[in-house]
Amino acid sequence: MTPEELDAIIHVATRDPSVARVLREICVLDGPVRSSALDLVAAHLRSRAVAPDVLACVAALRRDEVARRIAEALGPPGP
Repeated sequence: MTPEELDAIIHVATRDPSVARVLREICVLDGPVRSSALDLVAAHLRSRAVAPDVLACVAALRRDEVARRIAEALGPPGP
């Protein structure tokens, strides 16, 4: 994932509270837990024949540095 792509994800999330909420919840998970959760998300998305770039974004969320950057940009999950 390029820095520009990551910036685009953060930009979308800051404009759409539902996207931000999901990303916050995913990105604050511990790495192995996040990876397992994203395995399930990716399997579901593959069954729906989503675009490859969507699956690439899900894969990028497994990376600690990507999750950390998103979590820092969006802040902690709400109540």
